[in-house]
Amino acid sequence: MKFSLLLIFAMLLWGGGWTALKILTVHVGVEVLSLWRFVIMFLSFIPILFFLKIPLRLPKESAKYIFMSSILNVLFMILAYLGVERSTAGSGGVVITVLSPLFTFVLSSFIFKHKNNRAQYFGLFIGLLGGMIMLNIYNEQNIMQAGDIYFILAAITWAGVTLLAQKSHSHIHPVHYSFYISSMAMLILFFINTSNDISVVFDQDASFWVALLYLGILGQSVATTIYFVASGKLGSSKASSFMFLVPLFALLISYMVLDEPIQMHIVLGGAICLVSVYLINKTKTKIKEY
Repeated sequence: MKFSLLLIFAMLLWGGGWTALKILTVHVGVEVLSLWRFVIMFLSFIPILFFLKIPLRLPKESAKYIFMSSILNVLFMILAYLGVERSTAGSGGVVITVLSPLFTFVLSSFIFKHKNNRAQYFGLFIGLLGGMIMLNIYNEQNIMQAGDIYFILAAITWAGVTLLAQKSHSHIHPVHYSFYISSMAMLILFFINTSNDISVVFDQDASFWVALLYLGILGQSVATTIYFVASGKLGSSKASSFMFLVPLFALLISYMVLDEPIQMHIVLGGAICLVSVYLINKTKTKIKEY
């Protein structure tokens, strides 16, 4: 019961991250914001590593996965920023969260040559239908909106991150993996920002810093650590099912904080996609637990 409640809390933190990102988009550019997000993640992971008392190590087998995941994490952050900037926080939280598992299923089927059953293929079909409803493509005026394009690209990118993480977890603890990714992403973004004034964040108001600290600490480091620890206690299959709560929390928090309207095509399409994700994952194989 304790770990189930902790997982619900983690999903709440993840859902609120989309509202925090929306607030941040009106303050600074994406390169500078992404850098400071990973700086805060890096610093916040240090006490977590001490608390968990897990010896810090970097197996050389994991280095390539960490490097590739770092690049994809930076790309995901940029795409999510651009999508939320042009659309709503609630839409980003729903579209990316529910489409990512579908893209992960498709990519893993092609890359790892997984054999899938009829229920999984039916789930994929249902997911495509839900995706079309979420993107509102039946309305000609809404086809290929900029925000939707970035959300789709972000979902594909996160599918790549997921597959790399699955491959790496046989070599390195997930919390160490996240720590090293934040470290590498921070270095990459320092290089990207060589011509930018990164000190501009110190000129921002309190709302900016509340949103940034929330996104970097609560919405990432704390929520991710809770998820990994709870996964080790409850099993990855049961823990992953709690992620179905993220879209709900994303919509509700963006409605309460930003007064964003709850769009019915997002709700309906998201619900259909969640059914799709359930059908695809209900027969998935057991992986190593930590």
